[in-house]
Amino acid sequence: MAEKLRVCDYSYDEDKMRLRVNCLGCLYGASIEDFEECMANTIDKILEVKKVSSIILAKEREYIYDYEQTKMLVEIAKVIEWVVRERLMSYEALGSEKCKKFHSKWHPKLQYLILDILRKDPIGAYVEILREMRHVKTYMKKLTSRGDYDCFYNYRKNVLEVIKSKLEGTKLIQGAKDHVAGYKLGNRDMYRQVFMPSVRPNFMLTRYIITPPEHGKSVDRYSIGDVKIEIFKLPDTAEYFYYVLPPEFRLSEEKYSVLDAARRYMATHRPKTAEFVKSKRVREVFYSIGRDMIREVADKMGITLTTKELEQLATILTRYTAGLGVLEILLMDERVQDLYVNSPIERQPILIYHQNWEECKTNLIPTMEDAEAWATRLRIQSGRPLDEANPVLDTDLEVPGGKARFAVITRSLSPHGLGFAIRRHRDRPWTLPLFIKNKMVNPLAAGLLSFLIDGSVSMLVAGGRSAGKTSVLGSLMLEILPKVRIVSIEDTLELPIEQLMELHYNIERLKSRSVITRVETEMPADEALRTALRLGDSALIIGEVRSVEAKALYEAMRIGALSNVVAGTIHGESAYGVYDRVVNDLGVPPTSFKATDIIPICKSLRSADGLHRFRRMTEITEVRKEWEEDPVKEGGFVNLMEYSGKEDTLKPTDTFVNGESEVLNRIASYVREWSGNWEAVWENIQLRAKVKQTLVEMSEKLKMPELIEAEWIVKNNSMFHLIGENIRKEIGFPDPERIYLEWNNWIKKELKVLRK
Repeated sequence: MAEKLRVCDYSYDEDKMRLRVNCLGCLYGASIEDFEECMANTIDKILEVKKVSSIILAKEREYIYDYEQTKMLVEIAKVIEWVVRERLMSYEALGSEKCKKFHSKWHPKLQYLILDILRKDPIGAYVEILREMRHVKTYMKKLTSRGDYDCFYNYRKNVLEVIKSKLEGTKLIQGAKDHVAGYKLGNRDMYRQVFMPSVRPNFMLTRYIITPPEHGKSVDRYSIGDVKIEIFKLPDTAEYFYYVLPPEFRLSEEKYSVLDAARRYMATHRPKTAEFVKSKRVREVFYSIGRDMIREVADKMGITLTTKELEQLATILTRYTAGLGVLEILLMDERVQDLYVNSPIERQPILIYHQNWEECKTNLIPTMEDAEAWATRLRIQSGRPLDEANPVLDTDLEVPGGKARFAVITRSLSPHGLGFAIRRHRDRPWTLPLFIKNKMVNPLAAGLLSFLIDGSVSMLVAGGRSAGKTSVLGSLMLEILPKVRIVSIEDTLELPIEQLMELHYNIERLKSRSVITRVETEMPADEALRTALRLGDSALIIGEVRSVEAKALYEAMRIGALSNVVAGTIHGESAYGVYDRVVNDLGVPPTSFKATDIIPICKSLRSADGLHRFRRMTEITEVRKEWEEDPVKEGGFVNLMEYSGKEDTLKPTDTFVNGESEVLNRIASYVREWSGNWEAVWENIQLRAKVKQTLVEMSEKLKMPELIEAEWIVKNNSMFHLIGENIRKEIGFPDPERIYLEWNNWIKKELKVLRK
């Protein structure tokens, strides 16, 4: 029985001249092009065995470097061997005993270049040789002693130029020498263009843990299509384990062979143009090509595939060629809200935040190749840079089943290289009834928010990160009737604009420059906002108030340039926190802040044991106008609803119940039937609450979740207003009881037709 190889040990097949290095357990990846340590270790092995025609780096799978790629490494190894054999690093190479005094200065530099840098970064060593030659030539001009001049001349002529000439005789340097301007030691981009190993036994790069965690207790199990998911509670830890088993982890060896062969073909024939990669049809085209290729490969291998198996393999192949690989598997699960791929890549598994089980480790461990492929695709899709000069990329991307926001970091911001944070957006917009079901708000709060949106208020939805601000803003947009024109402004495209367009909303979407990535081709946020104000009378929705656009926004609101609802999100944990941010951080004058009418506060709360989080709206605050300097001391902030932790719900304040809200009374003053009649306003808010609560109850009772999704909510809101208008025309005022009765009859008729 053969002795088990230790990490970085090797075996050598003399007949095939094949070198196989064991990289299992190595701190670095099994990739010559990505890791200088792997290149140095491989060249060391070549120096030992001499004759090598192919190299295999074996980790969880085998990375195979063919003859042409291996030859380039062999040539570098021969240069190192030749320099040592010819004693070019000794003082004899300087040609004179008197030059020995300079040897102590030059020898450490040569040792470093030949025995260290040349092994792990040959291109870098070549560049350093050129730089040393230029440095020596410059220094020689300053020498006055003939003897010293001869020593420097011999060092340049007999050592540096000889090594340079030897390196330029290698294929690797020949291909790189015209592209080394500005080259930085340690940069692996050129190597990735030269060294492209084939992978066995399968086409996947991501490592995965195939067995469930030992001693883990299964607490949840479900499927997303043909992907099986199981959640385990791990012993002695508060963390959960998200175990995913997609079909590509369960294939037979012959199917892996088919997929691997098809992947190799598609890798060499894939379209190169960025325009095609950006195209929405790229997935469809890759699927069609992949299906034909798999059928052809299977026939050549004598493997019979059913139609279902063929489609399954084509879907998998598309996922790993035109898609984002295992990231897509995780993003298909609508319960997954956030994904984190931390640097350094390969050191830890992908982490997720689960809707029900919160922070979880997964059984997926990405490789550096994965990360580079994801980063490349995101660069192409977004048209934005990601490099040391631009170390942050922030973009949104459509994925199967939804959309996701990708934040990517790399050097120089991240010392360990690439890292990813991915926020999955719900594939359908959030609605107020959905929030009622999830206890984010209660029916009365939903009714109040609906009334305020109809009243064309200015509203800033505030909260911390992941508190649900953008989701709430999206749900409020659905309370705007489709007949109202909307202009939206976002620096990252997170609002459900496309879904609203499909529901026949009249929307103009604007994209402003991100304050993080600062893409120069995009318009700054304040200019985008001023442009929006010139696009006609519209409701204005701002994805997030972050920077200088705040001044333009408040200027427009103060002069009355906006006659419809204005709503956006902003970071802030309280009404005063929003005031502090707008006035002190963003430079808006305190009196201009009065243009804000309503501030709903969203928070991510924790359980007493600290192990669980849940999102709640904790305040709905009115901003009053009769104050001069400090809204807190002068009563500028008045809560209409406040969160009760004991009852886990929002409770109306006396100000709200007693009709003392200035904003609500202002809205009422514009409506003949409500002016001076607080009871009518209160009844209308309660009517809206009752309608939304009824929808939630019907959805649960009839097991029809679609009743509280966007399509039904838009239809319901439109009918609610039409029924109110008809009753007002009929009896002279919008009687809440009649409206609810007729609405209830309408919804029952609609459901009866739907269920037939």
